[in-house]
Amino acid sequence: MNPIDRQILQIALPSIVSNITVPLLGLIDVAIVGHLGSPAYIGAIAVGGMLFNIIYWIFGFLRMGTSGMTSQAYGKRDLPEIVRLLIRSVGIGLAVALCLILLQVPIRQAAFQIIRPTEEVREMATLYFHICIWGAPAMLGLYGLSGWYIGMQNSRIPMYIAITQNIVNIMASLSLVCFFGMKVEGVALGTLIAQYAGLLMGLVLWMNRYGKLKKYIVWKGVLQKEAMIRFFQVNRDIFLRTLCLVAVTLFFTSAGASQGEIILAVNTLLMQLFTLFSYVMDGFAYAGEALSGRYIGARNRKAFTDTVRHLFIWGAGLTVLFTLVYASGGNAFLALLTDDRNVITAADTYFYWALAIPAAGIAAFIWDGIFIGATATRGMLLSMAASAVSFFAVYYGFHTVLGNHALWLAFLVYLSMRGAMQTLLSRKVMEKSFH
Repeated sequence: MNPIDRQILQIALPSIVSNITVPLLGLIDVAIVGHLGSPAYIGAIAVGGMLFNIIYWIFGFLRMGTSGMTSQAYGKRDLPEIVRLLIRSVGIGLAVALCLILLQVPIRQAAFQIIRPTEEVREMATLYFHICIWGAPAMLGLYGLSGWYIGMQNSRIPMYIAITQNIVNIMASLSLVCFFGMKVEGVALGTLIAQYAGLLMGLVLWMNRYGKLKKYIVWKGVLQKEAMIRFFQVNRDIFLRTLCLVAVTLFFTSAGASQGEIILAVNTLLMQLFTLFSYVMDGFAYAGEALSGRYIGARNRKAFTDTVRHLFIWGAGLTVLFTLVYASGGNAFLALLTDDRNVITAADTYFYWALAIPAAGIAAFIWDGIFIGATATRGMLLSMAASAVSFFAVYYGFHTVLGNHALWLAFLVYLSMRGAMQTLLSRKVMEKSFH
């Protein structure tokens, strides 16, 4: 196997495993409360889980920004800066977590004003939220650690952390619910324990694998003005980009819901095809983050160019594979998710939109990783903002004529626009990275 392909797969494959395990934490909680005898328990976990997904999604810049800057420092072999980046990222993550804990009541109240759950669900979701919010230091600390590990070309440790969290979550939640008679609070405590188990695992593995870097742990330079300005500029762009992404995603769900339960169910099921594709492609995006940043830091333009080319070759192959699999087995997959014939029949009308997702989204995923590695976050923000505008323009321009088809058309235009704009910006990014 080509050395570049080997490097890509060494980072991509463990990252894919990590990505797939992430939703398992939520699924485990739902499966446990689903046997407690009331649908309100499921509703409470769904509402609480959605709130934390959005909160942590918004602060995902802590992982992405750290990954790009660390990979460049790794390429330069700048060990003191590598350690300073870890301290900065984890420190800022813990500061943000403290703010979330202090503001937990107004955050919860604002969220419930938007979601408006039933009184029973609200009561249980409140209990779940005020327990799980104490996991924010663990989760945001892990974001910094995970981004740092990927920047260090090591995606195996994040995989071990994710697997540990799932095992601990299953054991703790089941024990608290089955043996101690707890309900929603047991599931919330199980999740909380799993989050801190993951952080502990991450720290123990750091000591084991990178303990020799302890000699570089000095506070001098951590808060250096220029370094902090760059850190916040990179993360500000990613933060604003994430807000655009969240806006499109939430609007997609809400626009489907406004068309009735059947359309909402259809869109939710078909989006699972996008989610599966994204789990795999994100693994290759992580490889792009680590390797492109490394070669930019090392000033190795040829290795960078070869890596970009090989990432797109892998992306093209996976696009063909996913399209063929979805075309041949997509309906069978939907049948596994639901036995409602009305939903499955309605899904046939929109299925061809889902078939186009891999081709429309491939460039966006690959370029995202490369741009993060290059810390070209302004280009990411501009392309995402323009794509979000195009999404809303297409939807509002055609929804009266095309109905739900306009929503899917807008989503595919949005994905394609992201990739197209980043392709146009890529030459400028490369020139700036190697000037």
